[in-house]
Formats: sequence, C-alpha cells, structure tokens
Amino acid sequence: MNLGDIISEALIYPLHNIKALVLYIVLGIIAAIVGGTSIIAFLTAAGTTGASSFALDGVAILGIIVFIILLFLIKGYGLDVVKYGIERRSDTPNIDFARQVPNAIKLLAVDIAYYLIPAVIIFVLGFIFRDWILTIISIILIIVFALANFMARCRLAKTDSIGEALAVGEAIGDISRVGIGKLITAILIIIIIAVAIIFVTGLVARINNILGNVLLGIAMVYLVLFYHRVIGLLYSEV
Repeated sequence: MNLGDIISEALIYPLHNIKALVLYIVLGIIAAIVGGTSIIAFLTAAGTTGASSFALDGVAILGIIVFIILLFLIKGYGLDVVKYGIERRSDTPNIDFARQVPNAIKLLAVDIAYYLIPAVIIFVLGFIFRDWILTIISIILIIVFALANFMARCRLAKTDSIGEALAVGEAIGDISRVGIGKLITAILIIIIIAVAIIFVTGLVARINNILGNVLLGIAMVYLVLFYHRVIGLLYSEV
C-alpha cells in the first residue's frame, strides 16, 4: 500500500468500526471515574481517623488497581488494533483481559527500554564529546530509537513476544524495510491531522463547553484508533 492509501484507510477505519470507537470511549470514561473516585477517597481518608479512614484507604487502593488495569487494557487493545492493521483485517479486536493487559505491561517495558538506551548512550558520550557534536549525536539517537520504538510496538503486536520487541537491531532494521521517509512522513501527517481535529473541537468548546468536551473525548479516541491503524498498515509490508 502506498502512504496515501494507508492514511485514507486509517481515517475511515474508526468510522467503519463504531463498536471499537464506543468501546474505547466507555473504557476511558470508566477509567476516569474510577481514577477520580480514588483520588477523592484518598483526600477524604486524610481528613478522617479510625475505621472510616481505613475503609476509605481500602476503597482508594482498590480503585487505583482497577484504574491501572483499565489503562493497561486500553493500551493492550490499541496494540491489538496495530496487529489487525498488520494482518490488514477490517474488523476490530474484542476485549481480552488475559492477553491485552500482559501485553500492555510488556509494551511499557519496551517503551522504557527504547528511551533508556539512548539516554545511557548520550550520558556516556557526554564524557567524550561536548557542545554541538553531542547535540547532533543526541538528536540522531533520539530520532532513530523513537522510530525503532514504533517498529518494536509492531513486533510486539505481531508476535506477543517481548523478546522480539526488544531485538533492537531488528527493530532498527525494520525502519529501512518500511522506509524511513515513508515512516517520518506518516508521523508528520498524523500530527497534522491530530492538530487540525483538536483545533476544530477547541473552537466548538469556546462556543459550547460541554459539547466541546464531549467532541474532544470522541476525537481523542478516534485519533488513537487512527494512529494505531496507520502504524499497523505501515508494518504490514515488512
């Protein structure tokens, strides 16, 4: 697929899969309610003593655990959207706690690794190089590992294997297999589309705050599905 076809397909993907759009929105709302309730419970517990404080702390801790699980579920679901893109499936994933939550935890570990490695390299190089040389090397490393992280996400989505995702050399090799120009252009297009959609919803919010916030929530979910679909379709040609 050429880049135009990928962007066009990804733009209509959420609209053709209203189930996924609604599902993501519902999960986000539940996560927000649970998270907000947990914070209120903690703050209330801080001002009470005895059994009431203990009970509120318990509710808050339980709420935080549920909130974290929901966040991981949302991330894992997004990873499955990438997988469906790689397989060029037109449907959307179902919720699968047993696989999506562990995969999201793996994804967190992968993200940390791909940003920790260049940070360590830059730190070490700081003892060797100075000023503009270090700056140029740092920019190159950050860009390479950020792009490699995109590929690592796809490798994890495709295989469910953290080992495959942490194969840094292979992930960097995937950049050239997708096409670095194609990948960077796709990311820039995603950013432009995201800014445009958020700008429009922001204008609506200035007219009607409630309607604007609702549209912003829907827009963010739409963009998440769109972004994951683009990445999956890009990787489908590797």
